[in-house]
Amino acid sequence: MDNLTQQLHQSWQANPDKFILHLLHNKLPDHSLTINDLMRGASAYTRMLADAKIQPGEVVILILQHGEDLLYAFWGAIMHGAIPSIMPFLTEKLSPEHYRRSLTSLFQVTAPAAVITYQEFVHEVELAVKDNLSVRCVIVSNQVEHVEEVIFEGVGGLDRQPEDIVLLQHSSGTTGLQKGVALSHQAVFNQLESYSKALQLNSSDVIVSWLPLYHDMGLIAGFILPIICSIPLALISPFDWVRAPHRMFQAVSNYKGTLTWLPNFAYNFCAQKVRQREMENVDLSSWRAVINCSEPMYLSSHQAFTRRFQPYGLRESALATCYAMAENVFAVSQGGIGSPISIDRINQNAYFSERVARPAKDGEASIAMVSAGHPIQNTSLCILGEDRLELPERTIGEIAILSDCMLKEYYHRPDVTQQSFHQGWYLTGDLGYLADGEVFITGRKKDLIIVGGKNIYPQDLEYLASEVKGVHAGRVAAFGIFDQDAGTEEVVIVAELDELSLDEETIFAISDEIRQKVNQGSDIALRVVKLVDRGWLLKTSSGKVARSANRDKYLAEFFSEDN
Repeated sequence: MDNLTQQLHQSWQANPDKFILHLLHNKLPDHSLTINDLMRGASAYTRMLADAKIQPGEVVILILQHGEDLLYAFWGAIMHGAIPSIMPFLTEKLSPEHYRRSLTSLFQVTAPAAVITYQEFVHEVELAVKDNLSVRCVIVSNQVEHVEEVIFEGVGGLDRQPEDIVLLQHSSGTTGLQKGVALSHQAVFNQLESYSKALQLNSSDVIVSWLPLYHDMGLIAGFILPIICSIPLALISPFDWVRAPHRMFQAVSNYKGTLTWLPNFAYNFCAQKVRQREMENVDLSSWRAVINCSEPMYLSSHQAFTRRFQPYGLRESALATCYAMAENVFAVSQGGIGSPISIDRINQNAYFSERVARPAKDGEASIAMVSAGHPIQNTSLCILGEDRLELPERTIGEIAILSDCMLKEYYHRPDVTQQSFHQGWYLTGDLGYLADGEVFITGRKKDLIIVGGKNIYPQDLEYLASEVKGVHAGRVAAFGIFDQDAGTEEVVIVAELDELSLDEETIFAISDEIRQKVNQGSDIALRVVKLVDRGWLLKTSSGKVARSANRDKYLAEFFSEDN
């Protein structure tokens, strides 16, 4: 197959009446779709794009709520030969003004030809695109007319070449929509082939997912992989899952789910929030892999999850791990399939002082590192030092990858694309080490914070906090602290005050305004704000805020009193 449309066509011809997708919505009956249903719904969007004169190879932004229209619009764009990119829709948590600025910036870089959205959001889109000449039409989902027959004949997607861009993945940043990862048809096919082998994917598998489709884990593992590989998918709204996490377990039980991907925080969240009465008659024995992915992984989270759900048939051997990124389509490595996850207990002092993962001896203070497994087929890893030279095994450095699943480019960003590679190797910005062929992730080179599987860029939060009156501009540091109970990182903001000796009421008001500013302008719920006197924050020799050093200083001076 040269492209995804040809693969869809083959699947449709081979078994059009196969149930491929089960949509689960809270308080509504499950809605099951055959391959024919999915392709017919997609065909309506394909026709709409053709009528709007959108050309193959042009970008179409999808801003739709979780549901059938999002699924149809995505595959409809693929079938037309356009390049879809799914973006988060506006929620009550984000301010419309901030979201609009982000969209405007995105449109300027991406230059989409069309936007597909829902009726309630048309006004926001129109405001964001009013000065953008590239956007020729805004398609509203409830105005797309259904078609009676699947349309494959003559669609532009059939003629796309393997090296052509098939989709854009935009990383989920904090206050801005980040650079677009452009992936080719061939890169996606290569990923699906290699990752299917790593998963030991077979015809009896059923995937259960609640992950948002604008994130690479949800889009690839929880959507494209099952559809292209003809594996049934039970898809839950991420908003329903947050309100009722037990629905995931009920779906696994009802549909005999075998594969699910979760960010680390979800293990703790489920263990804490799911009630016994919600698990009545639930059977998890079909689960063969619950895969931890998208944020740092912790043994304690796995242990809490296992303790809570073993009584319902969950096997400890079902726990698995994955290291993934949009730039490699999705998976870089996979662990826990066919053999237990490796736990590497390393000497704590050597880890912090020497940046070496030396196995701990009996009686030594140790850290339990969870393996992300072996690289998938046709993907190689190496660990580089600051001089870009390869480091020995068990030495911590930056992870670089080389594969046939690699991004084609950062869309319309040749400067960033060039900076991201070294002698053909992609520089991930992640820190880790290799041991016995397995990769262990230790942190992030660029101070990225991951909260609940979402990428949080500290400079975005620092900018928001600096806008608050009373905060000294440029003297703010944001960083993450791991929250054992939540199983994910919590954001901390330390800010210097403009004036000394302020009364407690004023300090409280400034702290509260910082929280409000960050909560409204980003995708996190900020709890911890520490206001300090001028000169408290540490800076690098070049004058930049040293986030890592300030994190250590905060832990030494304030952590116990704030927790």
